[in-house]
Amino acid sequence: MDKQEQLLKELTWNASYRMDESLRMIKICLDKLPEKVIWQKPNKSTNSIGNLILHLCGNITQYGIASLRNLEDQRKRDEEFSMTSGYSKHELLQKLRDTISEAKKAFTETPLEELLRKRSVQGFEFSGIGNIIHVTEHLSYHTGQIALWTKILNNSDLGFYDGIDLTVKNK
Repeated sequence: MDKQEQLLKELTWNASYRMDESLRMIKICLDKLPEKVIWQKPNKSTNSIGNLILHLCGNITQYGIASLRNLEDQRKRDEEFSMTSGYSKHELLQKLRDTISEAKKAFTETPLEELLRKRSVQGFEFSGIGNIIHVTEHLSYHTGQIALWTKILNNSDLGFYDGIDLTVKNK
């Protein structure tokens, strides 16, 4: 395996790991919430957890699947935010899980030339690698919003790192 292939493998492994971590955290949040609050909005300028998950699925599909695989962009972004019901928390989690799985597959199957090629998504010009970074950080960003809203609703710690000593120093 040459250096470029090693670099690509390392990039896609780390992006996949981070996406799985976000998915794990979102599942913890959903497990701690009753069904009735999934579509509840904190106020008029914020989104419900249901909207955020639909938004994540749309964004991941647009940037991480359709763009990398050169598929037609069929995203209907406005619908992600206008819905007020239609999916249970279990269905939302499964939709997100399936979308992330498909994106991770696209990451690893996309040839290096395609990962280096610039493309336009939502009017932004990024390489395929840029799209992978965008998908990963965008998922993380909204995972934080879901976590904060869950903490506010439950007034409790989420236990994301229970059993892990996070005070261990770097070696």
